[in-house]
Amino acid sequence: MAYSRIAGTGSYLPEQRLTNQQLAKTVDTTDEWIFERTGIRARHIAAAEQQTSDLALHAAQRAMEAAGVTAADIDLIVVATSTPDMIFPSTACLLQAKLGVTRGAAFDVQAVCSGFIYALATADKFVSTGSARCALVIGAETFSRILDWTDRRTCVLFGDGAGAVVLTASDQPGVLSSHLHSDGRHSGILRVPGGVQNGKVVGNPFVEMNGQAVYKQAVRVLGEVTQEALSAHGLTGADLDWMVPHQANIRIIMSTAEKLGLKPEQVVTTVHEHGNTSAASIPLALDTAVRDGRIQRGHNVIFEAVGGGLTWGAVLVRW
Repeated sequence: MAYSRIAGTGSYLPEQRLTNQQLAKTVDTTDEWIFERTGIRARHIAAAEQQTSDLALHAAQRAMEAAGVTAADIDLIVVATSTPDMIFPSTACLLQAKLGVTRGAAFDVQAVCSGFIYALATADKFVSTGSARCALVIGAETFSRILDWTDRRTCVLFGDGAGAVVLTASDQPGVLSSHLHSDGRHSGILRVPGGVQNGKVVGNPFVEMNGQAVYKQAVRVLGEVTQEALSAHGLTGADLDWMVPHQANIRIIMSTAEKLGLKPEQVVTTVHEHGNTSAASIPLALDTAVRDGRIQRGHNVIFEAVGGGLTWGAVLVRW
């Protein structure tokens, strides 16, 4: 049986760091209010000239370097983003050109904060079935561009960034399984309802969120999908070494960890520094934990996320 394995990770954060104290100068909020409810202290904001594909480029190059591969090796690019450079072509195609990759497929996946889970699951199917040999999977977002910076309910939560992994074919277990779900009946609790018609933006182009409803659904579905992933392999939380969750809210993260019986030190958290970077949050956190040596070969690692749609999912990996 063929598997896909994560051969390298990379990440990128824009230079500008925006703290809660700085936000409090322009929005009716405080550092204490934000941190107590979310665990966030700061987030990073893309420069005016930076596009989502630019952030993705930095993360991808670092992942490729870590994996020891070049543009000539890549035959699949999947970019998870809800903030593409343009309506079309895809951010993946724009990234493909910037990287100098000239073969294989390149396309975007849009599942908001679950995007990296969806993209990784998709790329795994290509690699494990032999349709691709070396895939680049990126989560990249410039969420700062779709925020109403006068709305303290949303603008304090999100940030910009990109994370990437290289997947290569292997005869040894790597990605063990992926578990994806969605329920469009909950589309109204987290959305950007604006669209473009006849050259004009129609509807609200900024993030709208029912925080209480999102929290309630997130706690439920993340507990269910992580158990689903473990049960598929006859495992329990005791068999896990690490959880790398979507970095949205520290309370949601720790609620899922508690249900799995994980200790806080087994959970990779970067939400305090990154904020919610949507599809970029898991690969950003993963790269942090790989590069500081926490995640080692042979470890069992679970990724999990929930996002607008409503979408959610988990991927179980033997590192």
